[in-house]
Amino acid sequence: MASSFHLILLCFFFSISDAKHPKEMLLAVTKDANTLQYVTNIKTRTPLASVDLVVDLGGQHLWVDCDDGYVSSTYHPIPCGSTRCKLAKDISCSGCNGPRRPGCTNNTCGVIADNPIVDGVSVSLIGEDVVAVPSTDGSKPGHLAYMRRFPITCGATFLLQGLPKGVEGMLGLASTETALHKQLTSKFKIAHKFALCMPSSTTAKGVMFFGNGPYAFLPNHFDLSKSLMYTPLLINPVSTAPVYTVGEPSDEYFIGVKSIKIDGTAIPMNMSLLSFDKDGYGGTKISTMTNYTTLETSIYNALIHAFTTKAVSMKIKRVASVAPFGACFSSKNIASTRVGPAVPTIDLVLQSEKVFWRIFGANSMVNVKNDVLCLGFVDGGKRPRTAIVIGGHQFEDNLLQFDLVSSKLGFSSSLLFRQTNCGNFNFTSNV
Repeated sequence: MASSFHLILLCFFFSISDAKHPKEMLLAVTKDANTLQYVTNIKTRTPLASVDLVVDLGGQHLWVDCDDGYVSSTYHPIPCGSTRCKLAKDISCSGCNGPRRPGCTNNTCGVIADNPIVDGVSVSLIGEDVVAVPSTDGSKPGHLAYMRRFPITCGATFLLQGLPKGVEGMLGLASTETALHKQLTSKFKIAHKFALCMPSSTTAKGVMFFGNGPYAFLPNHFDLSKSLMYTPLLINPVSTAPVYTVGEPSDEYFIGVKSIKIDGTAIPMNMSLLSFDKDGYGGTKISTMTNYTTLETSIYNALIHAFTTKAVSMKIKRVASVAPFGACFSSKNIASTRVGPAVPTIDLVLQSEKVFWRIFGANSMVNVKNDVLCLGFVDGGKRPRTAIVIGGHQFEDNLLQFDLVSSKLGFSSSLLFRQTNCGNFNFTSNV
C-alpha cells in the first residue's frame, strides 16, 4: 500500500514539475472555412476561459476585445513609465472615464492594436493576465504551462470586423517583446524558436510549436526539426507596422528571394524589387493574414506568362480566369500526384542556387469549381509596400521554423512527400 502511495506521489511530482518547466509548448490551429484565416485557442484569465484568436504572424501584440465580457480576478493594467510598458513599445499614457475594468483604467500604458484585414487601428490599453499553454514532448500535448503576467492588449470591438465568427481578437507573433513566443521562451528558459504547420483542410488541426523541437507527426513520428533547409531572416530597416517611430525597423519576417523559377527556368523580373529601397519598399515577407501569395504587378505578369506557357506545352488547357486569379486551367487532363496536381513546379530561389523553396501543385493550385484549377497567386499592384508576400496557401502542409536565436527560417517543403501533413499531429493523446 505504501509503495503504491509513493508511486502516485512521484507521478504527481513529475506532472507538476513538467508543467512548471516544459521544454516545448504548442497550440492547435484550425482554418476557418469562410475567411481562410488561421485560428488558435488559448486558455487565459482567472477562472480560465478559452479564447479564440486569429494567428497574425506580423502582429505586434496579443489583443482581445475587452468590451464584451472580459472577467478576470488576475488582470492588472501596466502602468505608464514602467519597464514593461517600454518593452511593449508604448505610444501613449492613457486613462478612461468609465467604470474601472480591463481596458478602462487610468495611468495605463497605451499601444497599437490593429487588424490588417480591414486596416483597422486603435490606441489600446495594455495589461497583464494569466495565460496557460499546453506543454509537449514534440509528439503529443502535455500539461498546461502557466504564465502569470502575460501582456494582453484590450482592443476595440470594431477591430473584430472581417474576422471569423466567434473570434475575440488576434495573436501577434512578430519579433516583439510582447509576442507569445518571446514571453514563453523567456519565462521557461528555452530556445527562442517557434514553428508553424498550417492545415490545408478546414476540418483538420494544424499546430504551432514553441521551442527547439522535436516536431513529430503521425504516422511515423519523424522529427521534422532534423531535416529543414535554412535561409537567413532579413530585417527591413523601415517599419511595416501601421504606426511606428521614424528609424524603427520592421518586426515582421522577411527572407531574401533572389529569383523565381518555373520548372527550373528563371522568369525575367526587375531584380531591384527583391531588395529593400531607402523607404523600406520591396523584399519578400511571410504572412498568415494573406490567403494567397501576392506579387508586384510586373513579377506577377512574368510568373503568369511563364507558368501558362509551360502548362500549355504539357497539354494542359487554359480556361477563363476566375477572380482573383489570373490563370486558370481545365483539370480534366491534369494528373494527380502525392504532392498535388501535376503542374509546373515553382521555385523561390534563396541565398544560392542550391537553396530553394519548391512549391508543388498542392500549394500552387486552387480548386475554384468543378474541373477548374487556378494558379493561386494574386496581383499585388504596381507599388506595393512589399514586392512578394508569401501567403498561407503556399505554406500549408509545410513546416516553417522561425529561429530567432540564429535569425534564420527553417522550411521543410511539402510534408506530403513524407506521406504526412500538418493535420497529422497527435492531439488525441491523453495526458
